Amino acid sequence: MSISASAFNFVRDLVRAESAIVLETGKEYLVESRLVALARDGGYRDVDAYVEDLALRRNPVALNQVVEALTTNETSWFRDSDPFTALRQTVFPELAKARPQRQIRIWAAACSSGQEPYSILMTAQDTPELAGWKVEMIASDLSQEMVDRARRGEYSQLEVNRGLPATTLVKHFERAGVNWRINPALAAQVQFRQLNLVRPFPPMGRFDVVFLRNVLIYFDLETKRDILRRVRQVMAPDGHLFLGAAEMTMGVDESWERVPAGRSSIYRIREGVPSFAS
Repeated sequence: MSISASAFNFVRDLVRAESAIVLETGKEYLVESRLVALARDGGYRDVDAYVEDLALRRNPVALNQVVEALTTNETSWFRDSDPFTALRQTVFPELAKARPQRQIRIWAAACSSGQEPYSILMTAQDTPELAGWKVEMIASDLSQEMVDRARRGEYSQLEVNRGLPATTLVKHFERAGVNWRINPALAAQVQFRQLNLVRPFPPMGRFDVVFLRNVLIYFDLETKRDILRRVRQVMAPDGHLFLGAAEMTMGVDESWERVPAGRSSIYRIREGVPSFAS
């Protein structure tokens, strides 16, 4: 039995209100698959019964569990590879020339369970031009559960097999029973925090690199525009923005220009457009 229209509409409206993520008609299968475990754990006969009770009781904790279940996405190490090549070969060397203080700051704005920010830091360590530099990272996600997982930095064998070369595993991880744990020195470079991109950003300072990959595709046009505007306000004037392969600023926010970087692309703030809001 598939999820009813009324249950789907309730979940769609809830997720839209809390995260601005749009679940279009046709995503009923996704909603049901993401909520079936919550329904089963709660002792409900099916997802419809679970959502009906949720709508009646409006328990904040339970509502948040639903939002987190529907906004948690798959990830992997060095996902799509080309952006990380661009970091190592183009972006980091450029920043090394432009930062006499030998320090850079990076924001991974949708960190999920941590693979992306840790991949960025490993790439920085493998960039000769950044040897001896201080690299600071803020990694955030809408889901507190994902933030907690990322902060622990512990992954199963199956998870490390998804995109992580064996040499990198040996170099940057240590055994934790049957799992693998990120090296403490690498983990210490990251500040993990829960953050909702559709709400005002907390004070974070200025960033040289922002990863906002595979996030904007879930929002409507006005939300995309607002997020890109606020990202621009926390970036250095010569900062670098990474978006997902299916995402672009064209037709959304013309304050950005697309710049080729190897087989990938980055986005820079157009000359003359204000960036960092002091």
